[in-house]
This record gives sequence, structure tokens and C-alpha cells, in this order.
Amino acid sequence: MQRPLVVTDPGLLPTEAFALLERALGPRGKSWALFAEVHPNPVEADVVNGARVYREENCDGVIAFGGGSALDVGKAIRLLIKRPDLKLEDFKYTDDWRGLAPCVCVPTTAGTGSEVGRSSVITMERTGRKAVFFQPALLANLVILDAEVTLGLPAKLTAATGADALTHCIESYTCPVFHPLCDGIALEGIHLCIEALPRAVKNGADVDARGRMLVAAAMGAIAFQKDLGATHSLAHPLSTICKMHHGLANALCLTHVMRFNSSRQPGLYRRVGIACNLDIMKLNDADSDHATIVFLEKFLLEIGIQAGLRSHGVNESHIPAMAEQAFDDPCHKTNPVPCTKQDLTNLYHAAL
Repeated sequence: MQRPLVVTDPGLLPTEAFALLERALGPRGKSWALFAEVHPNPVEADVVNGARVYREENCDGVIAFGGGSALDVGKAIRLLIKRPDLKLEDFKYTDDWRGLAPCVCVPTTAGTGSEVGRSSVITMERTGRKAVFFQPALLANLVILDAEVTLGLPAKLTAATGADALTHCIESYTCPVFHPLCDGIALEGIHLCIEALPRAVKNGADVDARGRMLVAAAMGAIAFQKDLGATHSLAHPLSTICKMHHGLANALCLTHVMRFNSSRQPGLYRRVGIACNLDIMKLNDADSDHATIVFLEKFLLEIGIQAGLRSHGVNESHIPAMAEQAFDDPCHKTNPVPCTKQDLTNLYHAAL
């Protein structure tokens, strides 16, 4: 790249993390351009407007800098650079997407793992729902995991993004698709989250903990090429309808889905518990699952995530529309046990 477009969100502009990037790139305008209008849950207009700025500024590549939202938008902008006539809702996986503009991803949070992902998740204007744009060509050409750019993340966001990484690891491990390489990555990612996330929340300047969480987040996203589960199907409508942070939404639903799954497939979470350093080898399947779920409930509380959807502005009136979207969401199709729309409705009520 000779003139990259930096894609980020407005909240990062006054931070030391962005100052580090500016010092690395040199004066803005001369050798790089900026698009800093990404929403917390990225929308179609973010991609369209970012592509417009890319063309107006004669850029030749993208540096996606920020959390999962900025990374997803930065990756997706390249689709519209290659195909200026494309409407995102007409995107087809089977089209020829070779030769996308180069992309460097620098995550400033340890959560989504979007930096190593082959997809972007964007809320579409016409439907108001999240759409997944999956295409291996979307992979970044270079990923930089630099703990220093995550040091300024507040404890609350550190916890929510870290819970996202943990959920990715747990759901990808229990996804029934056969992929033992991903299983190993997911289990070690769980181990890293349990060890490092409380330290990163307690002391945001702990570079070692921050670095381990960046690696764990990337591992979670590598592992979920297997796919995910019902927790994510429940979480996505919480973002589109209730505007909830995706990592927080996952955290609030995770143990309820685990309890639902384990009631139908006992022993599913034994190795998850072992990765959490629990001494459960001698327990029967049901008890090992119970011990793992109770541990994770306490773990999430201890890192500052208040349980219960109600405490985060969700009420019964939201549930019918959310259940409809959750059932249409593809993630639950690779849940370890099948889910009906009524099951998803019941899980929302349990999580209230």
C-alpha cells in the first residue's frame, strides 16, 4: 500500500491507541486517508460510505483499526471497491472475488477475532437484520496483534469483549462439525481466557494479560470456522433490536444455552471444565457439566458482567421479535442439539 484508508470508529480518535497508529503512518492526508464513521454495530451505510471515501481519496488498500465493527467494515469495503455497482444485499459467495484490495487488520479489543475471520457481519438497511458476508477472499493480508493498542480499553469493555472470545471458543468446541484441529485451538483459547481475562479487567495496564487475550480472541475466531451455536443466534437480535454490545449479549446468554444443551447431551462440557482448570475428572457427565456452568456463571459475575437481560434494558415485549430473528439466524443450526423457535423463546425468558 502507498495510500491506505484507515477504517475506525469515532471513539478511537482521541485515544493513545490511535496516536500510536498516527505516529507509525505519518501525517494524515499526505500518505493516508481516514474513514472514522463506523457504528458500534456496523450498518450497511458504513460500508457504502467507507468505499466512497476510499475512491475519493484514491486509496490503494485498507488498514482496519479498532474492534470487531471497524474490522468487519474495513474488510467489507473491499467488496464495493472491486464491484462499485454492487448492492450488498446482492452479494454472492460464488462470484469471483479474487484480487480484493489489500487489507491490514489491527484489533484494539480482544473479542471478536474478526481480524482472522473470512466474513463480515453487517446490519442491512432493508431488513434491519445482521447479514453474514462470507468469502475466503475477505481474509486480511496481515494481522498485527499489539497489546499496547488495547491498554486503554475500559474494564467494562474488556470484560464484554473477553466474554465474546470465551463464547467463541466454547461454542466452536461444542459445535458437532468434525474438526479436531479447531477443537484443540478452542480448548486452549478457553484456558487462556480463564487465566488472563480477570487480570486484564483488574489491571488494564497488564501487557501480558492483554497480549494473551488478543491471542485467545484470534484462536476463538480460527476455531469457529467449524461454526457456532445457539448462544450466537440469541445474541444477534439483542444487538439489532436492543442495540446491545455483541460480547455482552453472548455473555448474558451463554450459560443458559449451556444448561439447555447439557440437559439433552450430558457430558458435553466436561473438557470445557477441564480447560477452566476444574477438577471434574471423577464426576459423572451431568455433574461435570453442572460444575462447569456454575463456574462460568461466577466467572462472568467476577469480571463485572451483571447477569440478567432485564438489568441491561431488555423486557418481555422484546422477546417475540427477537425469537423470530434468532430462529432465522443460521448459528443455531450447528448447535450440538436441535433448537426450535419455542426453545429459543424459552431461553430468552430464562435469561431475563
